[in-house]
Amino acid sequence: MTWEQIIGLGLAWLVMLAALAGNVVPGMPGTPLGLLAVVAHRLYFGAASVTNTVLIVLVALTLVALALDFAASAYGAKKFGATWRGIAGAAIGGMAGLFFSLPGIILGPFMGATLFELIGDKKLKAAAKAGVGAVFGLALGVIGKSAIGVAMMILFVVNVIARSVE
Repeated sequence: MTWEQIIGLGLAWLVMLAALAGNVVPGMPGTPLGLLAVVAHRLYFGAASVTNTVLIVLVALTLVALALDFAASAYGAKKFGATWRGIAGAAIGGMAGLFFSLPGIILGPFMGATLFELIGDKKLKAAAKAGVGAVFGLALGVIGKSAIGVAMMILFVVNVIARSVE
């Protein structure tokens, strides 16, 4: 492995780490950003990068992570009794919460879902329950996306290093 390849692998890995951190932020395309780092590495290094098979697996994992994020959020909200208003409110609250750091990221979806359910004529207790469901779904999505992101990082690094040893 040349110095150029080591630096390229390190840079791609750093972008993937940033993408992993981006999985915590609602609406941030963390996993697709990680895939973009892999694709850029592949375009630059060609045969010294990941195999076609691994690239296809990484694309599939990215699609699974995106689907999981939406499904987990909807599942959490629905499981706790949210209507479409609560799900929409959680999404809007999550976006607004981005401006208030970690507390906003957690409280935003809760407050958004609760407020939108109240607007839809739900009682406070039922609306707050929907808000809790929105946060629960958000947490499920973050855990799932992060697990997939870690798996993608490991698969990428192991494949590139294994190909450089051949």
